[in-house]
Amino acid sequence: MLSIPINLNLPRTPRLITSLPGPRAQAIVQRDRAVTSPSYTRDYPLVVSRGQGCMVEDVDGNIFLDMTAGIAVTATGHAHPEVVKAIQEQSERLLHMSGTDFYYEPMVELAEQLVIRAPFPHPQNNAEFPAKVFFTNSGAESNEGAIKLARYYTKRSLIVAFLGAFHGRTYGAMSLTGSKAVQRANFGPLVPGVTHIPYGTHASLDYLEKQLFTTILPAQEVAAIVVEAIQGEGGYIVPEDGFLQRIRDICDRHGILMVVDEVQAGMGRTGRLFAIEHWGVMPDIITTAKGIASGLPLGAILARPELMTWPPGSHATTFGGNPVACAAGIATLRLLESGLMSNATQMGQLLQASLTKLHQRFPRVSPPRGKGLMVAVDLLDEQGNLDHKLRDRIIQEAFLRGLLLLGCGKAAIRFCPPLVIDSDQIQIALEIISEVLQDFSFI
Repeated sequence: MLSIPINLNLPRTPRLITSLPGPRAQAIVQRDRAVTSPSYTRDYPLVVSRGQGCMVEDVDGNIFLDMTAGIAVTATGHAHPEVVKAIQEQSERLLHMSGTDFYYEPMVELAEQLVIRAPFPHPQNNAEFPAKVFFTNSGAESNEGAIKLARYYTKRSLIVAFLGAFHGRTYGAMSLTGSKAVQRANFGPLVPGVTHIPYGTHASLDYLEKQLFTTILPAQEVAAIVVEAIQGEGGYIVPEDGFLQRIRDICDRHGILMVVDEVQAGMGRTGRLFAIEHWGVMPDIITTAKGIASGLPLGAILARPELMTWPPGSHATTFGGNPVACAAGIATLRLLESGLMSNATQMGQLLQASLTKLHQRFPRVSPPRGKGLMVAVDLLDEQGNLDHKLRDRIIQEAFLRGLLLLGCGKAAIRFCPPLVIDSDQIQIALEIISEVLQDFSFI
């Protein structure tokens, strides 16, 4: 049964009572500028006070409909009561003890729950698990660890990644990333041995096999191909049919590990626990984070047991697998399976149908793409070219009308709301966007 949190103090539709930003928000923004790094990206001056379900309230009492979920993180909605209860109960017992050096049950329980659901080959002996888990604090940390594990296991050094990919901003993850120049500029030298190819097409894999493998990138020296099942920051790009299956085949033929980054696409967002399940492909390693604990810092590396053979001390963490974060993760997984993944499928279909109608009315909005509640549209100029300035204007104007959106790719608006969203809230979001486009005279 779908469990949607309800707080009678927060309406389920936007409500603006001040100009934006309000006076309290303005004051906090000014304080922030004086003491925090300018490297933070702030798309608009939203200063959040609290949230519930798909709604957030700012410090001035303005209410917004959230189609971002904190960048696809609050999968079960803001402050879901079952997640909050799990956090409170665990916090009263134990806040931290370091899973690197000691044991505690929430870490073991979440690992058990994840591996039995992950798309890995299940052993014939039911007493054995199909994977092992290393817990981290973030997606970047998960991808860092996956690089280390792949190189350790294969005793190879080279890695293939994709243009448009985003895997994080730490050095190893940044070296895999091929999304925006600013994410890599002026930080070299990066981790060596990474080659990028275009994402999502069979032509790209032809180039890899027929050109790179036969000239400058010997297949027998490649440790891993790291790929997002659906590209996230690159624009919510869904690959061509057979693309991911073909990567699996290439890896099998050459002894390469297939590492699938599910940081943004995973944890129920596409209607499956992991997006790779839509294609029936079993990877060797999965990295995840974001929606795994409904807002608490947690990530994970899942790998087939025969791969995760590195010895004690070769990879460790002080905070990864924190007991409170794991308790939130257990509650999150339970909620995903009790109706939220199904809701993601149904509401995703409604969202795409509504965006298709928007495209038909406003041709400068592209047809939608994605799966479940991981959906995007591009904004185009009058010649049909990507128009990032128009995208940015629409996001800003939507904020001023109580709708929270984020961009991705070159000119895309992404829709990644909490998985508790309902049909009325999707309709409200589309009405606000339609009003913005109407006011811009883009009919």
